[in-house]
Amino acid sequence: MRNATKKPTTNQVRIIGGMHKRRLLSFLDIDGLRPTPDRLRETLFNWLMSDMLDATVLDVCAGSGVLGFEALSRGAKSVVMIEPSKQAGELSKNAKILNCTAQLHLINTTAQNALPTLNTPFDVIFLDPPYDLNLWQSLLDLIIMHGLYHDDTLIYSESNRPLTEVFTTPIELIKSTKIGQIHAGIFRLDPTP
Repeated sequence: MRNATKKPTTNQVRIIGGMHKRRLLSFLDIDGLRPTPDRLRETLFNWLMSDMLDATVLDVCAGSGVLGFEALSRGAKSVVMIEPSKQAGELSKNAKILNCTAQLHLINTTAQNALPTLNTPFDVIFLDPPYDLNLWQSLLDLIIMHGLYHDDTLIYSESNRPLTEVFTTPIELIKSTKIGQIHAGIFRLDPTP
């Protein structure tokens, strides 16, 4: 009998608004990968409604890609997704299915390696790393160090703890919610380095 490596199963998540509303996206069932639930995504994009049109978006730990694809569906100009896992192949397939490969730049490496290669500020940043890795502050430090934000950049994050506990950098929490065990919010950084 051969020792076969178990192939990850494929799951689906749907886009909830915009031009691709109700479209299903495939993602691999990988440890630590937890797409933002529909209810929380609806809240998030209601918060960002007036900020999404023609926005440049950075999805630091893309995972299923649902936040970035939702942003494109709702009028974002472009999205940079960073995803080091096998899931990156699914992200490319989903971009082709949605006909948005021109607006999507996918970087298939860790956020720690990718962020220093970027050199332009983004309008919206999704900072939602795997909870077990506790990367919130170290990734925010790289965003700050490499000037990937401007005065009006909105940063969305979610955690299994209050956001004021996962970040040591002072943040201006603009909106926040708790849904189940997830603490989520949008904040700004002080533009002065």
